[in-house]
Formats: sequence, C-alpha cells, structure tokens
Amino acid sequence: MLFLLLGLLGIALKYLEVGMVAGWSWWIVLSPFAMAIAWWAWADSSGYTKRRVMEREDKRKQARIDRQKTNMGMKTSNGQPPRR
Repeated sequence: MLFLLLGLLGIALKYLEVGMVAGWSWWIVLSPFAMAIAWWAWADSSGYTKRRVMEREDKRKQARIDRQKTNMGMKTSNGQPPRR
C-alpha cells in the first residue's frame, strides 16, 4: 500500500511540476508501481498473505472464545478469573 501511495504522490507532483520531481524521468516516478507488483507477487507466492489472514482469524476466534467464557463466568485463556 505504501508503494501505491508513493506512486500516486509521484504522479501528482510530476503532473503539477512541483519541486525537483518535475525534472525526474517518468520511469523513476512510476517505479513504485513496479515495486508494488513485485511485493504482491512475492507475498502471494511465499504464503505471507495467507499466514497474515490465518493469524488475524485466530486472534478473532480466541477473542470470541474469551468473551464467551467471561460471559459464562469461567476463566479466560490467560488463566485469570474474569474481571467484574
């Protein structure tokens, strides 16, 4: 996402001819988009994206279990009795 924002900022600065970006080549201005594509390709092929999704789902699942245990008056996953 950072690469996309940098690319959009670079395009805007180049188009509006602001500062030193106005003198840069379009290849340099558009390079953050190529880096974003490379990042997404790596993240998908290495399984990074899938692991992040699984971690987020596990946290949500554990929070739901803890909330249900607390509502029932049982101990939470950290071993402490619920706060009242």
